[in-house]
Amino acid sequence: MSIMTKRSTWALPYAIFLLLFVALPLIIIILYAFKDSSGGFSLGNFVKFFTDADAIGTFALSLEVAIENTLICILLGYPAAWILANKKLNRSAVTIVLFIMPMWINALMRTLATAELFHVMGVQLGKGTLIVGMVYDYLPFMIYPIYNILNKMDKSYAEAASDLGATPWQVFWKVQVPLSMPGVVSGIMMVFMPTVSTFAISEFLTNNKIKLFGTIIQENINSSMWNYGAALSLVMLIIIGITSLLQDNKKEVNGVV
Repeated sequence: MSIMTKRSTWALPYAIFLLLFVALPLIIIILYAFKDSSGGFSLGNFVKFFTDADAIGTFALSLEVAIENTLICILLGYPAAWILANKKLNRSAVTIVLFIMPMWINALMRTLATAELFHVMGVQLGKGTLIVGMVYDYLPFMIYPIYNILNKMDKSYAEAASDLGATPWQVFWKVQVPLSMPGVVSGIMMVFMPTVSTFAISEFLTNNKIKLFGTIIQENINSSMWNYGAALSLVMLIIIGITSLLQDNKKEVNGVV
């Protein structure tokens, strides 16, 4: 058996998995999105979305919350990742485990625990509690990729900059930060995209007072409005696709530079 035949054999299960659980659901979403309730071709679902002030407002709010959450996660996550990757400040692997541990716990369980904590403290649920809950849920997904890059970074670059007279701040800002940007970009992707599409966190941490884009999709599907729900899902997929392309382009630019 040739090497190419062996590779094809090993790749077959992955191809079947991608076909059944990626390509086929995507095709179904596209077909439903461009059909009306009678099953005929229609752009009415997209017209309905772009002419519905409430839907556009919810979409804009989702982007706003996602941007705020991502920025806060960067501001908190980068210093945490830097401390974890710094052998002088962190000499125990236990600290790393404690930071990453929330990723191992079910997100719904963490959200319910956060909601109960706010209830015990008597905190009024609203946008503030929503942001806090999202930062708590998604912060580890920002820390880990940045930590991974910083931990594997060639230390000779920083040492060379120091030998040439650069201050610690200059070494950090002009050497370590640029070299760690692939980790930052990955962290942004891992935080921004699920924040836009989530619905459980906003439901539990605001008592459904604040609806995000994922909530609208869920409500339409639960109400058997499959076509409109599919159109909204397709809009979300397009946003995710554009974000992914921007990430790939940034990686290519960084690679050229």
